[in-house]
Amino acid sequence: MTLKMTLIAIICSFMVPLVHADGHKNVELLASSCAACHGTNGHSVGGTPSLAGLDKLHFMTQMDQFINGSRESTVMKHHASGYSADEIELLADFFSKQK
Repeated sequence: MTLKMTLIAIICSFMVPLVHADGHKNVELLASSCAACHGTNGHSVGGTPSLAGLDKLHFMTQMDQFINGSRESTVMKHHASGYSADEIELLADFFSKQK
């Protein structure tokens, strides 16, 4: 299971350069990399927390905690570390606007 999640993280990390080139216009493409675990547009249907409707600052704080290691998660550390601060803010804004 850990190998599967690691492979998903690696595959998703390759998407970041594609999105970065076009900036915020492709925030939905950025968010799609979260869909495998957190559901389409952040609407989780499983045991993984939903991202839809999260407060923007809360989302950004959580991502920062994954990056700096104060919140442990092997998969999320890999994902969060692959995003720039601007991309994290774009994702936070996107998910906060989902109903």
